Amino acid sequence: MIRLLIVDDHPVVREGLRGMLESDPDVTVAGEAGSGDEAVVMAAELKPDVILMDLRMPGGDGVTATRRILAERAGSRIIVLTTYETDQDIVRAVEAGATGYLLKDTSRADLLAAIAAAARGETVLSPSVATKLVTHLRSPVTGSLSKRETEVLALVARGLTNADIGKALFISETTVKTHLLRIFTKLGVSDRTAAVTTALERGLLR
Repeated sequence: MIRLLIVDDHPVVREGLRGMLESDPDVTVAGEAGSGDEAVVMAAELKPDVILMDLRMPGGDGVTATRRILAERAGSRIIVLTTYETDQDIVRAVEAGATGYLLKDTSRADLLAAIAAAARGETVLSPSVATKLVTHLRSPVTGSLSKRETEVLALVARGLTNADIGKALFISETTVKTHLLRIFTKLGVSDRTAAVTTALERGLLR
């Protein structure tokens, strides 16, 4: 059972997400927060597996809340769920340590799959968000991977979680996420499986 904390300043949105997600037997909503400040408090109290975090809210925005939550509990899985996909918003969320960045027009099936992936420690991005990261980082889609990126992806191919990869390479889980996001943008993909498959096809992994 994956325990969720839903963070959004609109009660109707929170209610809609709760109803949509709790219809899945593997998901339960442990709590709801209406602001970033409230999210920080509830995350500490409830210790949810995954947090769905709105980006722009009064009383503490989602990026600031993400930083504060991860500072207190580094293993938290936070998915930004927003209507905004500007380069600046995306980069700020990623740099804050968000596990994923999805748009609110994401389908129920894709959202549930993303929640499950995030709970496993995987990075999840909407395809359009991955595209914007490519543009922002100015990395060619066919770009080669750095030595460290190759090491990270090789461990992904072996089925290791972000936490396990961090321990194996003696780096933080947040650094692992950053490497993965750069890998995704360079390969033009939006998830771990596609990254491994594409890297194998291009001869970037043995």
